[in-house]
Amino acid sequence: MPSYTVTVATGSQWFAGTDDYIYLSLVGSAGCSEKHLLDKPFYNDFERGAVDSYDVTVDEELGEIQLVKIEKRKYWLHDDWYLKYITLKTPYGDYIEFPCYRWITGEGEIVLRDGRAKLACDDQIHILKQHRRKELETRQKQYRWMEWNPGFPLSIDAKCHKDLPRDIQFDSEKGVDFVLNYSRAMENLFINRFMHMFQSSWSDFADFEKIFVKISNTISERVMNHWQEDLMFGYQFLNGCNPVLIRRCTKLPKKLPVTTEMVECSLERQLTLQQEVEQGNIFIVDFELLDGIDANKTDPCTLQFLAAPICLLYKNLANKIVPIAIQLNQIPGDENPIFLPSDAKYDWLLAKIWVRSSDFHVHQTITHLLRTHLVSEVFGIALYRQLPAVHPIFKLLVAHVRFTIAINTKAREQLICEYGLFDKANATGGGGHVQMVQKAMQDLTYTSLCFPEAIKARGMDSAEDIPNYFYRDDGLLVWEAIKTFTAEVVGIYYESDQVVAEDQELQDFVNDVYVYGMRGKKTSGFPKSIKTREKLSEYLTVVIFTASAQHAAVNFGQPKVWSPSNRLWILCQTVAAPAGIWVQCGH
Repeated sequence: MPSYTVTVATGSQWFAGTDDYIYLSLVGSAGCSEKHLLDKPFYNDFERGAVDSYDVTVDEELGEIQLVKIEKRKYWLHDDWYLKYITLKTPYGDYIEFPCYRWITGEGEIVLRDGRAKLACDDQIHILKQHRRKELETRQKQYRWMEWNPGFPLSIDAKCHKDLPRDIQFDSEKGVDFVLNYSRAMENLFINRFMHMFQSSWSDFADFEKIFVKISNTISERVMNHWQEDLMFGYQFLNGCNPVLIRRCTKLPKKLPVTTEMVECSLERQLTLQQEVEQGNIFIVDFELLDGIDANKTDPCTLQFLAAPICLLYKNLANKIVPIAIQLNQIPGDENPIFLPSDAKYDWLLAKIWVRSSDFHVHQTITHLLRTHLVSEVFGIALYRQLPAVHPIFKLLVAHVRFTIAINTKAREQLICEYGLFDKANATGGGGHVQMVQKAMQDLTYTSLCFPEAIKARGMDSAEDIPNYFYRDDGLLVWEAIKTFTAEVVGIYYESDQVVAEDQELQDFVNDVYVYGMRGKKTSGFPKSIKTREKLSEYLTVVIFTASAQHAAVNFGQPKVWSPSNRLWILCQTVAAPAGIWVQCGH
């Protein structure tokens, strides 16, 4: 009688093991085996991190093994089990791997197929086609779209973290780590004390030092020593937490009536302001998005304010970017003066602080939350709904959206919800942050997520004209590396553009992102379908880059400095953001 060696790998995360009964059946091209209890005498099977092997003898020849069925039955109490994979050694010496990497809860049966990536057109056997279809039907019932707020990208249908499908929740170890890190951050930053400090006016700029009571390192000391300097202020727009707003100024806006006479003390080339614009030496950061956004009114005892500044910057003879004019609101007039470096020291410093405060709000709510977290969640939900685990695109992308849906659900539950942390400590809390996302959705386009196009659209693409813009330089290298990789993967599984166009599962994935995630808005520029291998490679690069490199660039710089190749990405966000606090992601 044919004998198979079955190897079962249990996950290593907390509580991954089980004491329940585990049964296995093999489904081959010539027949199906009976259920076999996987159990070794005097041995504790399926412990956390264990890799257990069993000999399974069948009565008849099964032919080519197509599926493995795993059934879990209660031993005493329901005991969830995380199954990593099963490998099978056939009587002919072949090895077949059946990946699972998910939780098996309660009593029931799951069916696994071998781990080789296959497009739908590659599956010619009815039982494999049926397995593919049933997997998607089950997932589409689990992963449903929901509107959390009008105008937002749609999100997962879950009110809280525990409502999520078990396979995308934080595992116990990750959950505990998240809570401990959150608590440690609150303690290290004296957040409660920090928030209390805003209940009354600060009397001295030295009060900023209180933020760093427990954060003492080379970078924090450098920031504390230099945050008031114009060079540091300008550098942040290139390589700080929010390096995506600065753009080359090609025409001075009428709403910023600055003249050569006003800024001539800052211009070093003996040219007029207009000539400096024409030579490409003038840059602008416009916080028009904040115009009309309601300031936080959740605490009637604390007045909070928002500005919508316009900041003009200049590339000096040393190729450094420095501010030369700041207008704190959008409509010019006597009550909205233009602040200059030649003004009184603290007038100019306070103007810069207001700009940095506005930069903080746009960074946290738009650059970080909307354009990395919420967009990546859209890709993740569509991925689970429309691509089976055997699909090569699912295999490529699934690691990049790991925990994204969970962290976003936590944010909607604790951070950006009513009475959440944003409401308690952010000037755009109390609904202002919601207004910001709704407004920013008008500018969220597919092209703006394509890194090279986004850099070029802001006129920031020339490394010769604009040196030391490491966000651009490193970002382009990472983008090209990802695109090269995705192009190679696409070339393996898609022989031609026709195969891409005829992959209905892929088209459903892309369409789900457009119809639900982007709310079917034509102006978003998101494709409804993809017809060529080149466009597919670009689309996959957008997904991976957004969830990985772009998120890293705008998130990891918040609590610390990243120094690739001795390049300093210096944080001054917390120091000069009097209307809010930063929040480090849990992943």
